[in-house]
Amino acid sequence: MTCLTKISSTALGAMLALTVNAKKSDRPNIIFILLDDMGKEWVENFGADDIKTPNIDKLANSGIKFTNTYSMPQCTPSRVTLLTGQYPFNHGWVNHYDVPRWGHGVHFDVSKNPSYAKSLTQAGYKTCAAGKWQLNDFRLEPDAMVDVGFQEYCMWTGAEGGGDLIKTGQRYWNPYIHTKKGSKTYKDKFGEDVFSDFIIDFMAKNKKEPMMVYYPMCLPHGPLTTTPLEPDAPKKEKHKAMVRYADHILGKIVNAVDSLGLRENTIIFWTTDNGTSGNIIGHIHGRPVRGGKTCLSENGINAPLIVSAPGMIKPNQVSDELIDFTDMMPTFCDLAGASMDRNYSYDGYSFAPILKGETSETEREWIVALGSHGGYFEQDRVVNSYEYRDRAIRNKRYKAYVDTTGHIYEIVDLKSDFYEHCNLINSGDPEIISTIKTFQSIVDKFPKKDHTPNYVKLKDSYYDIPANRMYNMCQKSKKRPNKSKLPIK
Repeated sequence: MTCLTKISSTALGAMLALTVNAKKSDRPNIIFILLDDMGKEWVENFGADDIKTPNIDKLANSGIKFTNTYSMPQCTPSRVTLLTGQYPFNHGWVNHYDVPRWGHGVHFDVSKNPSYAKSLTQAGYKTCAAGKWQLNDFRLEPDAMVDVGFQEYCMWTGAEGGGDLIKTGQRYWNPYIHTKKGSKTYKDKFGEDVFSDFIIDFMAKNKKEPMMVYYPMCLPHGPLTTTPLEPDAPKKEKHKAMVRYADHILGKIVNAVDSLGLRENTIIFWTTDNGTSGNIIGHIHGRPVRGGKTCLSENGINAPLIVSAPGMIKPNQVSDELIDFTDMMPTFCDLAGASMDRNYSYDGYSFAPILKGETSETEREWIVALGSHGGYFEQDRVVNSYEYRDRAIRNKRYKAYVDTTGHIYEIVDLKSDFYEHCNLINSGDPEIISTIKTFQSIVDKFPKKDHTPNYVKLKDSYYDIPANRMYNMCQKSKKRPNKSKLPIK
């Protein structure tokens, strides 16, 4: 069975109805695919031993594979960072926050924050999002996606607190999904099939216009499940089956882009929001790698990033240039010829010149990652679990860990210390001493106190976890080490 057989009849009909040789825009289409909870140890092209990912590998071989890309350690900090081009200590979403479930009037407020989708829409792009969001409660803000800048959308609502958590929590089989027509269960459907069909329909209908598609997949985040390709997968194989289906869906999207005659003018970004869940162990080149989600070790934040565009990017490239998630917004806007909202400041740098072949280097000399676990409520506002969240900063070779007082307490040589076992903080090596001083001077320029989320509190809000319980969860999280025992390079 080929991937194209999974395309909906509506999408296929729309494809056939439009001419393949449609007028090309001088501005590229942008497709940004973000997987949920998957580290490099589950991507064959990045050295994984336990899985076959032929479509991801094919995409990597057709463009650039970036090996030094930092996400944030957990869902919300990563997703708001890529949306705004700002670090969590600036946009305020330092902690994870499951808005539909936890409520309390919290939400991503587009009137208070920048958004790359809004910038691209204003620049004339047709925009679409499908998959996981969790930054707004669609019961209270049914048009939130349009407000953020996505003209069309098909989103898993997230488990909605105060309601039927079993129904609204379904993201895979019988998914509960929100569109302009409202929220409903798609009986006997698989979530990623619904999302990908929606995206293909959107591309077919808008192929004559420049498009931006954001596809934050639900896969392979738990709960473990079977998939349409492996409906009888045993429990021990379910995670691998989910990874394989994420690979399959990528192939389906790429095949649709090809069939629509859009490939030469389309840039596909493929990455993940953070490392794999900590109870799952994969292998890279024969060595075990525990999932690093919520951790600052490399298996938690060094995300696989692939960018492919046959009409722009030469194939089979590997880059060790430094990139982090703040760079996504300026890169998208640069490629689209869009302006970022001047009412805000940004932390990212565009790496579009690398994609265009104008240079092989970014402007960056360092990248940063921080943010995980839940926030709590104080004086009826969500606040961070630390005034200053611990973080990691690195260059191409060295990496430093910064504590909650803003001081470096550990430095490792990633070139020789694959598993980050050797703390060189007391080294007498002049190069290491100089690197520590350089890192500390950079850290000293960060805000002395992390910002908190900027939003106008909603008057009505559902919630599942009371504020005091969230606070207790947060206090427990402070006792957890923020480094995994099995990091990866």
